[in-house]
Amino acid sequence: MSTIDGLGIDFAALGNARLIDLAQPMKNGMPQSPNHPPFRMILERRHGDMVRSDGGSASNEVIITGGHVGTHVDALGHVSQDGLIYGGIKAESIQSHLGLSEHGIDTFTPYGGRGVLLDITKVKGVDTLDPGYGITADDLEAAEELAGVKVQEGDAVLIGSGWSRLWDDRLAFQGVDSGVPGPDVSAGKWLQSKKVRVAGAETIAFEQLKPGAGHATLPVHRVLLVDAGINIIETMRLHELLDSGASEFLFVLAPIRVVGATGAPVRPLALIPGA
Repeated sequence: MSTIDGLGIDFAALGNARLIDLAQPMKNGMPQSPNHPPFRMILERRHGDMVRSDGGSASNEVIITGGHVGTHVDALGHVSQDGLIYGGIKAESIQSHLGLSEHGIDTFTPYGGRGVLLDITKVKGVDTLDPGYGITADDLEAAEELAGVKVQEGDAVLIGSGWSRLWDDRLAFQGVDSGVPGPDVSAGKWLQSKKVRVAGAETIAFEQLKPGAGHATLPVHRVLLVDAGINIIETMRLHELLDSGASEFLFVLAPIRVVGATGAPVRPLALIPGA
């Protein structure tokens, strides 16, 4: 078996690997946080608007989007606490109309390594967690035990709530009135203690949002981004990975490199080695 030290993955088997796309499709009207500019795409030029002398034509689009719309990665400079971002840097000293001069998404080193799925729906025996449910540190440990895995330093940890199954129902997915499931502070501190590289989940905010609470406070963002320096992946499409039964896989993560941006869209990939 050919492996790379520390990953424990048989890369020789990747010739028979199953590739699972973990990004939600970006489209007009998709679910998103009301705190960010909406996604828009239009065909600016259509076939036939301009025809070349040889009969050829092309169409192209204009895309307008916030950096935190659709499946995306939060930069460490996205959130501050008491005026400070990760590393104790004063937020006002690194921001301008051109973006962030430190801890922008362009400073994120692309990740290719061990991914671990902690399936909380399997722990609870449901397809989708209840709206507003707070995923605790005990839940994460129970998911570890059930899957027979141990989260290691530097891992990418994905937390399954089944919420991506609701993607096509915008109101339900956003959960403004009903709330959405997500990690609570104890879970955030558990991830911090494990020194994971990145953490991802299926909902817009990677947080437990209680019914009617909206995005009034985001304490887990503070724990991970400001205190621990752990990037967050939000709005992931995890239900196919949940249904696969895989708990360990090769995970690839490379957000769009927008200089100074506080976050950027991404298309994460999971490769499950074949037999």
